[in-house]
Amino acid sequence: MAVKFITAKEAASMVPNGVNFGSNGFMGTAFAEEIAMELEQRFLETGEPNQLTLVFCAAQGDNDKRGLQHLAHEGMVRRMIGAHYGMARKLGELVVQNKVVAYDFPQGVMCHLLRTTAAHQPGELTQVGLGTFVDPRVSGGKMNDMTKKEEDLVQLLQVNGEDYLFYKSIPLDYVIIGGTYADENGNISFEREGSKAEALAMAQACRNSGGTVFVQVQKVVKAGSLDPQKVEIPGVLVDYVVVASDLKYCAQNFGTEYNPGFSGEHRMSLSEFTPAPLNSKKAIARRAAMELENDSTVNLGIGVPEFISSVAVEEGISDKFTLTVESGLFGGNPQSGHDFGESLNPESMIAMPSMFDFYDGGGLDQAFAGFAQGDTAGNVNVSKFSGRLPGCGGFIDITQNAKKLYFCGTFSAAGLKTEIGDGKLKIVTEGKSMKFCEQVEQITFSAKTAIANNQPVMYITERAVFRLTKDGLMLCEAAPGIDVENDILSLMPVRPIISPDFHLMDARIFIDEKMGLSE
Repeated sequence: MAVKFITAKEAASMVPNGVNFGSNGFMGTAFAEEIAMELEQRFLETGEPNQLTLVFCAAQGDNDKRGLQHLAHEGMVRRMIGAHYGMARKLGELVVQNKVVAYDFPQGVMCHLLRTTAAHQPGELTQVGLGTFVDPRVSGGKMNDMTKKEEDLVQLLQVNGEDYLFYKSIPLDYVIIGGTYADENGNISFEREGSKAEALAMAQACRNSGGTVFVQVQKVVKAGSLDPQKVEIPGVLVDYVVVASDLKYCAQNFGTEYNPGFSGEHRMSLSEFTPAPLNSKKAIARRAAMELENDSTVNLGIGVPEFISSVAVEEGISDKFTLTVESGLFGGNPQSGHDFGESLNPESMIAMPSMFDFYDGGGLDQAFAGFAQGDTAGNVNVSKFSGRLPGCGGFIDITQNAKKLYFCGTFSAAGLKTEIGDGKLKIVTEGKSMKFCEQVEQITFSAKTAIANNQPVMYITERAVFRLTKDGLMLCEAAPGIDVENDILSLMPVRPIISPDFHLMDARIFIDEKMGLSE
């Protein structure tokens, strides 16, 4: 069938009730915003489409009104199978309120399931997720009571005497994808995008499931005029092309309408760089940056680890290692906030499923991840806590398989105030919520699995640095100015082991000037 050109409203009108509906994108990158908006409008006016099964990989949203927030209506979606719910918080609220069926699987697994679906394979066999909440011995990725009654989508299998998880393939009936240009034959280019995300794999999965592929673009160009090396989705995979009615629906990400440095079309100057102010998060990022190794391949997670890139630029050490982003980017300076998933001046851009091939195979030398909760055994939770459902995203793939792992976060939350200067840290107001608890609400990182894999793990806070041992956490460093007993040990449910080499953190971390890491 030759590709047809239609409006976003026409595309929305074609999606029936009760189908498996896939959405591509990383936050706002390569997301079909106008089609999603029209789907929401149609539902509010008619009550259709309803009872959808929503399938997605990364964080598609701005935590306000855009992205998958458009689909976060009770009745519109019956079931969700995704990786990261954090930037579409309204979806997470439906899950917590037990109003929808919801599964949460690792982002790499979700990407790879698109490929197994496209290849008509039964599913993905991997060790990613062992010992975490997605392990069927725990909850099988089922995120609320409503889902406990539903089918199991992951099984525990043994291969050659080793435990593996088998995730079932998910057929797709309709998908929406965002791209840059379409030619008259429906070939889709991505030259102005900041990432390719899982676009190709999603289009293949839907087409080979007998489904319908919609792609939203900025413009249509003449057949044969697109550089074939910039075409990410061949026209034979596309059923309908939607030309956005306004370029505001084609932003590179929800934080930036267009920056040629994100798409690699131009190299952008860093002359306008402004160092982050010295606060608890920057202090953590500085201590973490001291662990960066020359010639290493690195991933920085969302949250506090985002500041490590800024510290590296400020210290002039960005060229000493290669930063990567799970959306598929190598090199450059990873962005934060509503531009997370982009990198300024990247050196290479590959598809997200291929990036997770690299991650899952142990390609990362170092990974720096945030944490919401940690327990005395060393387990970490970022996926479900305090009535919130961010989901695991790529956290499980990355933290389980990196050669060296560093968790970065404040020691307490909800009101923590500190004073930093003269090489010392002072706790002015303690946070109401302690990050280290007796047992995490949900295991997103399994300390038991890490120990079995001989993985070095460090936990870096503004006031203390711990390491993982087979006997639990070991306190290795404390910030100058801190009372170790009152500000650390008394606030933990179980006293950690004290390292025989216990010492104070480097005073340079707590001085408002460059640390001199380049030297």
